[in-house]
Amino acid sequence: MSGTLNKVMLIGHLGDEVKMHYFEGGGAIGRFPLATNETYTNKQTNERVTNTEWHNIVVRNKAAEIFEKYVSKGDKVYIEGRLKTRKWQDDKGQDRYSTEVQCTEFTFLTTKKDSQSNQPSQQPTSQTNQAKPAQPSKVEEPVAEDDDLPF
Repeated sequence: MSGTLNKVMLIGHLGDEVKMHYFEGGGAIGRFPLATNETYTNKQTNERVTNTEWHNIVVRNKAAEIFEKYVSKGDKVYIEGRLKTRKWQDDKGQDRYSTEVQCTEFTFLTTKKDSQSNQPSQQPTSQTNQAKPAQPSKVEEPVAEDDDLPF
């Protein structure tokens, strides 16, 4: 074992439609923002506070095409992957950095079809060499305990 691990697991809602880019060799890449929320009760004001974190997700090839076909803005998905930071230069020549989640596995928790017909979906849900069992199309939100910790 190498002693290091780069693994990310997220459950969130798509913040926009999947933006596709196709390459000459037949490959494809899809990008979309994913929103995750944390909610807690502020003990001093007794007010419910929700913080949203945005993640840049990248899916490749067949997985990108599956995402484009079956999910849309607002749908809930489970994403598993690794973090990757890209360095690039802006218009002024300044170095800029973008951290993305390179998706390796995924499960659709709600899809376009669910929102249209309110029936469980049977679409492919994973980018692996072997098919995984389908997950339930509806997931109950965990009940938040009243504490003052933001995590």
